[in-house]
Amino acid sequence: MLKRKIEAQLLKWKKSIDHKPLIIKGIRQCGKTFIVKKFAREHYQHVVYVNFILRPELATAFTGTKDVDTIVLNLTALLPEAKFERSRTCLILDEIQDCPDARTALKSFKEHGGFDVIATGSLLGVKGYGGQLKKAQNPHFGKNSIPVDSETVIMMYSLDFEEFLWANGISGQTIAAVKRCFKEERPVPEGVHQAFRTLWYRYVAIGGLPEAVNAYLEHHSMNEVLKVYVSIIDEYEDDMVKYAADESKTHIRECFGAIPVQLAKKNKKFQYSVIKKGARSSQYAGALQWLEDAGIIIRCYNVHQPQLPLSGNRKDDVFKVYPADIGLLTAMLGQGAAADILQGRLFGYKGAIFEGAMADVLHKKEQKLFYYQKDSGLTLDFLIRQQGECVPCEVKAASGKAKSLKTVLRHPETYQIRHALKFGDYNVRRDGAVLTLPAYMAAFLDFTDDEDLALPPVDAEAVNRLAEDMKA
Repeated sequence: MLKRKIEAQLLKWKKSIDHKPLIIKGIRQCGKTFIVKKFAREHYQHVVYVNFILRPELATAFTGTKDVDTIVLNLTALLPEAKFERSRTCLILDEIQDCPDARTALKSFKEHGGFDVIATGSLLGVKGYGGQLKKAQNPHFGKNSIPVDSETVIMMYSLDFEEFLWANGISGQTIAAVKRCFKEERPVPEGVHQAFRTLWYRYVAIGGLPEAVNAYLEHHSMNEVLKVYVSIIDEYEDDMVKYAADESKTHIRECFGAIPVQLAKKNKKFQYSVIKKGARSSQYAGALQWLEDAGIIIRCYNVHQPQLPLSGNRKDDVFKVYPADIGLLTAMLGQGAAADILQGRLFGYKGAIFEGAMADVLHKKEQKLFYYQKDSGLTLDFLIRQQGECVPCEVKAASGKAKSLKTVLRHPETYQIRHALKFGDYNVRRDGAVLTLPAYMAAFLDFTDDEDLALPPVDAEAVNRLAEDMKA
């Protein structure tokens, strides 16, 4: 059974006073249903499970009413085994994007307060937040389907590298010791270093989708892992056909299928003309946005200057595109890609693979992705904010020089960069302003230690007295 970090978030939500219904968004097959069922069984006396895809008739329980007592009565008629007991029942609404009326009813459940509700959805970015589902396909879907201030939304991702370590039996104590090596800038003991290095390469080859990880743990066979990914990619493509507007279906699949080719290019910039000869932004921009809204891809934006704030510095029309999980990229590269990663035969795709792994790490830490590239060829793979500074992160498949990084650090008056991180096939060491780290330590980047400004309360009475004095 895979241990997941989101379990702590679920428990915190349950313990919070007057908590709202909970929405869990996430890419399909990231483990939402399993973890919600597990949590509900462990923390409630009764669990009522509704899946709107497997049991579409259950949507009728929410049709034409927002009254909680009526909904409960309807559900118990459709699910005779269901038990609703105040403060002791958890109602799970799985694949809620297929029942907008249930989404609307969350406000009523909040006001009622008798039952905890956890809803999950794989395509809420598309359908629940202004997506492309036509009213002709579902006349009940519209702006009113999204309750205002009546739900708490959290993101769930596929397994990150630390969760992958847990799945492989690596103890929290061992992981903490490696994190200390990172923080204290000292080498990891060789035996531990080699073990983490091996597991990192396996994570890059396998990815973090739970079914794929379980296939690896059970069979120790990459063929079994690839079978899982073939099925998952087929599911994603089925969603593109089922949920996208008719005129977008083909373009969405073409955008998705072109990702490996885009990343194989030297500059890796996403270009619509690479999708198909003569393709234009006006034809494909919406399709790419659909994939992003669905959580299947992530964009990494080029910036005008490697300076904070990165979001305000980005070039909206210059970006790279990565799959949301590194395992998807490996699977899309074809039959032999995983073996090549594990055996070090990376050839032309090595940059794409290990940049994709860094994108995976940052995305699962809920970071927006940025890079810097000039026409002259100067390139910084990723830019992050650390302790109030803009810090470049260079990613190397093995060991290697970072010429662009050296150039930037030599000219702080131009680039305002004073520190950098370089990840690759190394142990920990510092070379002046550059902290060189093993690739797996990207997973231990900490984004919680930025400067926390103390904000004392404003003396409202004093302000009001001053205002009165001004009037006089």
